[in-house]
Amino acid sequence: MSLYVALQMDPIEAVAINADSTFRIGLEAEARGHRLFQYTVDQLRYDEGRVIARGRPVTLRRKEGDHVTFGDWAEVDLAEFDVIWLRQDPPFDMAYVTSTHLLDRVHPDTLVVNDPFWVRNCPEKLMVLDFPDLTPPTMIARDLAAFRAFRERHGEIIVKPLYGNGGAGVFHLKPGDPNLSSLLETFAGINREPMIAQKYLPAVSKGDKRIILIDGEPVGAINRVPQEGEARSNMHVGGRAEKIGLTEREYEICTRIGPVLREKGLIFTGIDVIDGWLTEINVTSPTGIQELERFDGINAAGIMWEAIERRVAER
Repeated sequence: MSLYVALQMDPIEAVAINADSTFRIGLEAEARGHRLFQYTVDQLRYDEGRVIARGRPVTLRRKEGDHVTFGDWAEVDLAEFDVIWLRQDPPFDMAYVTSTHLLDRVHPDTLVVNDPFWVRNCPEKLMVLDFPDLTPPTMIARDLAAFRAFRERHGEIIVKPLYGNGGAGVFHLKPGDPNLSSLLETFAGINREPMIAQKYLPAVSKGDKRIILIDGEPVGAINRVPQEGEARSNMHVGGRAEKIGLTEREYEICTRIGPVLREKGLIFTGIDVIDGWLTEINVTSPTGIQELERFDGINAAGIMWEAIERRVAER
């Protein structure tokens, strides 16, 4: 089976080839005989009944400084593709939401991964609310008095933007920290969105585990350890990836959420677990598959393509 595949992503010429998951997905696609076309979301449009993208065919190789060859610029009708990967990085804002609405126009006749309807309706920090017994105490609000009461109940808390990513804007606040009101005022001046607060889990100093699920099944995990003196473990802000396995509790979490992910067409997801507590379900542009492959030899990209090829064949 040879598929025509579009990568909707950030500029591919700028990716870190030994870390970027979309790059690894593209390499695997080529190894399986699929053709690649890449465009950025600013080149996506709806035009008189068609969803059009302007981009270029690409050929990839794992060669630092020379990892992509581009073909000629072209405008393409996305209905002509077999598969579209929705892989531009968040933040999950109205621009992101709009792109999912446009991709809804071609899915499922063209298979969009992940399903744009459910990407739109299952943002990272909100989907976990469906599983309150698996998550640490959580609150979503804008009201300062509510945040003060939450901190009074739980002591140390984490406060972060509801639609942020990569560890940006994440704050660890202790009971006596005087900056809570100023922090909320700052965010209120930037946007009208609520914030999310969770009880601080001290075990994060030993790592925040990223578990990769494909079609609802766990295939492996990496541990992300924060730098000394840092509350955030995201690799974007200096977190260190380590080899690690899954605990019985983590398999329990995956067993609970896996069927829901599969039902919603969320083929590639990455969940975050700290000390046995589910903190996020990443569906927009999850990462971690290159680290998993280096540590455990698990070709997650290959498993993804097998799941996608099955879906295309079933159509």
